[in-house]
Amino acid sequence: MLLNQARARECMDAAGLDALIACTPVNITAFSDFTLWLDPLFREYMVNPGAGGGRMQRYALFPREGPPALVVEPMMAVNAADLWVQDLITFGAPTIEERDPPVQPQAWPRIRQAQADSVWSATPNDALLNLLREHVLEEGRLGIEMEELPQRHLQALRDALPRAQLLDCSNLLRYVRAVKTADEIERLRRAAQISEAAAMTSLAQAAPGVSLAQLSLAYRAQVAQAGADFDHFAIGIDGVGIATETGHHLAAGAVMYVDFGCRWRSCYSDSGLTLALGPLSPGLQRRYDALRACIDAGVGQLRPGRRGSQAHAAMQDVIDGSDIRVAAPHGHGLGLEVRDYPVIVANNGLRLRDDCLDLPADLPLEVDMVVNLEASSFLAGEASLHIEETFLITVDGAEPLSPRREAPLRPDQA
Repeated sequence: MLLNQARARECMDAAGLDALIACTPVNITAFSDFTLWLDPLFREYMVNPGAGGGRMQRYALFPREGPPALVVEPMMAVNAADLWVQDLITFGAPTIEERDPPVQPQAWPRIRQAQADSVWSATPNDALLNLLREHVLEEGRLGIEMEELPQRHLQALRDALPRAQLLDCSNLLRYVRAVKTADEIERLRRAAQISEAAAMTSLAQAAPGVSLAQLSLAYRAQVAQAGADFDHFAIGIDGVGIATETGHHLAAGAVMYVDFGCRWRSCYSDSGLTLALGPLSPGLQRRYDALRACIDAGVGQLRPGRRGSQAHAAMQDVIDGSDIRVAAPHGHGLGLEVRDYPVIVANNGLRLRDDCLDLPADLPLEVDMVVNLEASSFLAGEASLHIEETFLITVDGAEPLSPRREAPLRPDQA
């Protein structure tokens, strides 16, 4: 289960909420484990010409009391048949023609039951409203993810629930997701393992004349073979930036930034290293050693109660004492998005604020957060260097979820 129910309830209690309502694909997944490849892609105009570019709407409900629920169209209900969320609500006209005599596919009983138990709803808003009435929440304090909810949907809900308090909880949901469940941690661990193995297979092919496209294709193939989805494979080009789509071929002696990641069961990996097709010059070695020391200094601050800005300051102090003039060491959470909270940067004075939450954006680290630390250096026309590693925050500090390397990767020395 991805949803940290205990943390969600603590946050609901603090805000006096009776329910949380997720509206975006990532938070619907967080609330239910439901995921569908179309969710981030499908827009209203694609099925209703002339309509807007908003996503096709679904909802997930997490009430203070009673079972969590998921609102989906009938055709997609079978995709939710095996989820832990038992309260499955559908909307719209049935799209499946029954046979005579009837047959009983494996998932059919639950789908039929979901349709039978639901008051018929023409739209996802209708289904959500019926669900709220069923939970006696028409007059409740309801946290709803408003940030990407089209205004017409929000207004329709306000009009239909005049006695309810609809409160924006967009940042609250990000804050809940910052601390992982045991299930999400294991998914993140597995994603990191898959990505590392795929990268090593890919980068073993690195040699003068080999194209970035060949390395990327090899990484993609290995990720897919392990049952994960490709996210990114990027290489530093001649010290002037990074690219994922280019006809670039590797040069003899090249020293390059490499960053790669995949998704396994909805959870991201994100790792990085320095690829060297030969020995580093003394100057580049000093820079690499500074990046290594920078990450190590940040790791020393990864413990419960320390703020992200403290880890960033430790990293920046190392860079400031090195030969590197331009760098941006930082870190970020990792989970259902390639960047979750917390974000490991200098304190910017901003706050995580919505109608249900008001906290400094410079969050303290907590047990079971998963964070990345990364540092890079680009020298135009010469080289790019990179280190990025993933850590689980534990009671005693930080446990690596990805390999820690003391030196650049040298395929010629394998």
